[in-house]
Amino acid sequence: METQNTGIKKTKQFIMVLAGCFLCGITDTAFAEGDAISIADVKQGLDTVWVLMAAFLVFFMQAGFGMVEAGFIRAKNTCNILTKNFLDFCMASLGFFVIGYALMFGDGNGFVGSKGFLLMGLEETTSGLPLYAFWLFQVAFCGAAATIVAGGMAERMNFKAYLIYTFLISAIVYPIIGHWVWGGGWLSEMGFMDFAGSTVVHTTGGIAALIGTAILRPRIGKYGVDGKPRAIAGHSIPLASLGVFILWFGWFGFNAGSTLGITNAGLDIGRVAINTNLAAALGGIGAMVTVWKQFGKPDLSMAMNGALAGLVGVTAPCAFVEPWAACVIGLSSGVIVVLGVELPDKLHIDDPVGAVPVHGMCGVWGTLCVGVFGKAALGLPNDGFIYSGNPMQLGVQMVGSAATVIFVLVSMGLVFKIIDMTVGLRVSRTEELRGLDIGEHGMEAYSGFQIFSTS
Repeated sequence: METQNTGIKKTKQFIMVLAGCFLCGITDTAFAEGDAISIADVKQGLDTVWVLMAAFLVFFMQAGFGMVEAGFIRAKNTCNILTKNFLDFCMASLGFFVIGYALMFGDGNGFVGSKGFLLMGLEETTSGLPLYAFWLFQVAFCGAAATIVAGGMAERMNFKAYLIYTFLISAIVYPIIGHWVWGGGWLSEMGFMDFAGSTVVHTTGGIAALIGTAILRPRIGKYGVDGKPRAIAGHSIPLASLGVFILWFGWFGFNAGSTLGITNAGLDIGRVAINTNLAAALGGIGAMVTVWKQFGKPDLSMAMNGALAGLVGVTAPCAFVEPWAACVIGLSSGVIVVLGVELPDKLHIDDPVGAVPVHGMCGVWGTLCVGVFGKAALGLPNDGFIYSGNPMQLGVQMVGSAATVIFVLVSMGLVFKIIDMTVGLRVSRTEELRGLDIGEHGMEAYSGFQIFSTS
């Protein structure tokens, strides 16, 4: 029996070596020259491929954001919102390469990093991965945080102003918060935990959308003379549906990819993946039931936002909770997003796609869920409140979430105010009424198509 087990072990090692050779591009020449290949090399090769695949999935989420936001706004602004999503990643890549990565992961202090501008002067590996692979994974997250704001400020924001905003949040604001949590900063030292970004990505993007939308002011016709909101229907629910499915698919890379490896974290990846899926599913159900009860109809747009809310909510705790807890987090997030839509409207904050409740509110809720449902046995410093009755982890999560909200409100409020006073944050009334596709880009998303009402 011992001989058989030894043989199985050697066979597994041999398979790993062959897989690593294939994935890392090791040629037959290496074997001919007698180069040694260690298990550590194979492990790094497998981990690198896993993280790169996850980065590609997260990058594909840009298409999902574009489809969702385009579907939820009017046809006359479709080209504009898609251009913003496209340029988001372009500007994020530039800003994160030149400045952002150094501020987020470079050596520095508890507040910000200060080494690695243009990726110069850094070690070739970080977190057990090649530097460039790690950077690509992180820039995909940076782009996601930036693009959240496009939906909240849709249909009336100056395109030049948007380019300036997206560069600054990608190069400075997002990386500073990322340093606090993932770069060894002060929140990390406190024991604050955000596995894949409910705070770093979604709270940052959602709160930036909140302050930007408040400064930008509502769309023309959104609120009547009595102050009550008027529905401005999106032009393509099928397009939005496609976007939600793309985002759901990409979120497996977003969350499961944050393990930053595959060879030592197989069970973690499985738990993260199932938690991600369950939270999305229960978020959709929770939102649909809530809106059905409130308004008498199972509204598809709210169900889709509920699924996204569940994904946002589970992003921080996905590695630290059991599947049943992911169901609770998703269900509650779906309810929060339906109820949360009403608050911005009461404050006359016009958020066309629900970016504030989906990403801002549920980002905060997901962060707190780490301290409520998380387990020390799954990697937390302390057990969550429901297991121990100890509010320590929950308190730390509250501090981190509050600090992020305050920092984003102040920093992005300042950014938007300066842009408004210089370039101008909003398009003209005439341009807004005509549509930003023509005014900003001189083209239409649906050129040559006419839709006539039969009523």
